[in-house]
Formats: sequence, C-alpha cells, structure tokens
Amino acid sequence: MKLTLLLVSSLTIMSVITISPALPLMASEFSDVENGEFLAKLVLTIPALFIAVFSPITGLLIDKHGRLRLLWISLGLYALSGSAGYFLDNIYYILLSRAVLGISVGMSMTIAITLIADYFEGPERQKFVGIQVAFMSIGGILFISLGGVLADIGWRFPFLIYLFSLVVLPLSIVYLKEPVVVEKTNNKGDNIKAPGIIWMLFFNTMFMWIIFFLIPVQIPFHLKAIGVEKNTLIGIAIATSTFFSAISSISYAKLKGRFNFYTIFSVGYLLMAAGYVCISISNSYLLVLIAMMLAGLGMGMMIPNTNMWVMKIAPPEIRGKEIGKLTTFWFFGQFVSPIILLPLSDSFSISGTFSIAAGILVFLSLFFLMMKFAFASTQKVSVE
Repeated sequence: MKLTLLLVSSLTIMSVITISPALPLMASEFSDVENGEFLAKLVLTIPALFIAVFSPITGLLIDKHGRLRLLWISLGLYALSGSAGYFLDNIYYILLSRAVLGISVGMSMTIAITLIADYFEGPERQKFVGIQVAFMSIGGILFISLGGVLADIGWRFPFLIYLFSLVVLPLSIVYLKEPVVVEKTNNKGDNIKAPGIIWMLFFNTMFMWIIFFLIPVQIPFHLKAIGVEKNTLIGIAIATSTFFSAISSISYAKLKGRFNFYTIFSVGYLLMAAGYVCISISNSYLLVLIAMMLAGLGMGMMIPNTNMWVMKIAPPEIRGKEIGKLTTFWFFGQFVSPIILLPLSDSFSISGTFSIAAGILVFLSLFFLMMKFAFASTQKVSVE
C-alpha cells in the first residue's frame, strides 16, 4: 500500500519536469510559429493551470463520493494525455493534451495527499509525508535524467515516459483501499471550517512555486547560454536539485522534531536564496550544480512542511476540499511563474532575474523568522 501511494505521488513531479530538457529543442522545432519559444515554455507549465482548476473540484468530489474510483480514472487519463506529445505535430494540439494531463494530475495528486492523511496519524504521518516528498524527488531524478537522455535522441521521446502510469494503475486497484473516514464523514462537513491560518499556507505555497519554477523553465536556457550543449547535462543539473530535495525531505521528520513550522520555512527560503545567488553569478556548470544543491535542500524541507501543516489543521470532514485548495495554489504558482517572470528575464537577463528572485527569497525568510517570534505563542497549537 505504501509503495503504491509513493508511486502515485511520483507521477506528480514527473508530469511537469520530465520534458524540461527538451524545451530548447521544442523552441527550435516550432520557431516558425509566432511566439514559438514562449509556447514551448507553456507546454511545460500549462498542466499546472488545469491542475489548479480541477484540484478543488476533485477535493469536493472525493469528500462526498470516495477516493479510489476517481484515482483510477485519473491514472488512465494521465497515460493517454501525457504520451500524446510524442504523436502530435501541432504545438497547439500539444498544449491541449498537456491541459488534459493537468486535469488528471489535479485529480491524482489531491487524492494521493488526502489518502496519506486518511491512512496515517501522528508521528507516522509526519514520517511518511517526508518519505513521500523524498520519493517524489527521487522519481524526479530518474524521470528528468531519462528525459534528458531521450531528448538527445529527439524532443518527442520524453513524452513516452508518461506511459509509466499504466504500471501504477493496476497496483492502485489491488493494494489501495477506500478509507473508513469517507464513510464516517460523508456529507457532514458543510458547516465545518479550517483555521484561518491555512490561507497563509496556501498563498505561501503559491509564492514558493512561482520562484522555484525558475529552475526547470530557465535553467536549460541559462546553461545553453554559458556553453552547455548536452541535454543530458541539463537534465542532470535539474535532477541535482531534485536529489538534494530528496535528502532534505527524508530528514524532515527529524527537523520537525527540533524546529517548528515557521523556522523550517525561514531556513528553507534562505537556502534557496543562496542557491539563486550562485546561479546569478555562475559562468560554469559546476557553480550551477552547487546552486541546484542549495535550492533543492531548501525546497525539500518546505514541501513536506506545508503538506504536514495543512494535514494537521484541516478537519477530516473537509480534508479533501482543503488539500484540493492546497494543490490549486501549488500548481497555479507553477503556471504563472513564467508569465510573471518572463518579462523580468527579457528586461534583466536570466542572471538578473535570479538575482531579483534571491532578494525576494531573503525577504520571505525574514518574514517567517518574524512570524515565529510574533505568533509562536498565540498559534502554539498550529505551529508545534
């Protein structure tokens, strides 16, 4: 059961970053199309918009009708829509298939996080949340690296990796069981609300992903600019951030045992800021790799920190709905990232954009440090 949940979770990160190494090739392939480079970047991020739209809908549905049937549908849809890019020649049709992929991921991710909250409690949940994010990161390493290797064969080939969900589907049918909480709380959560601090977590998640998503969107182009031509090396660079994210996530249970939620966010943002400073001054592949390590360590502790906090304060009766909202803000941040930050990279260069992002990350680190001292006592139940 645990392995199946982890495999479902790995599909989430795979859905977005797998084709990242192929972006420059796609931009070249569709250079004769108006705004071809922007559309190629949109291929990477448009699933996030539809994940954001369909996650809260999924949350409402699974609170009323159960988790698993919708999960099975999402896994089949994932394989069909994800692999479609291999067969399609029109970039607008590819964008449409990526939108459908987003719908499937919005369903599967919301259900996966909700099932973890359903199946586990207390320290066991805290430990498994860290393992989940670590497993997602490890899956990301494998998928992004494989995506880089396949992109050196041709830009279409990374799309075939999405067929992996057809391996996960039968496992989910056999090993996952409908949680009892659905039967106990069905249709009884209409007047129940989560604590107001949950909205701070939602918006923080959005800001976190807007800034972090500079890496898969811009790093391939930055590496090309400093002379790195091999798509395999680009994949390895992005996978490095994912690897160190896994290390950080595995350590989350120990970190949470010593520090509160606010402190972990503050340290995580500071590590990311250090990584982005390194990128902004980098003119070598080695310095980019060091930057990926730092950014990965920071992000790896903040993702389970967010998930764990929301699971802790969301009432079981509306757990699916609240996790659906979390998923919405998570992926809306990914979608708007290139839209918000592309004008910056056009005006200030990619290095300048990372410098500005580093400043924002330092501000966020200081914000959570101040929040720790200002509200730790009054929010003791939620923070510790």
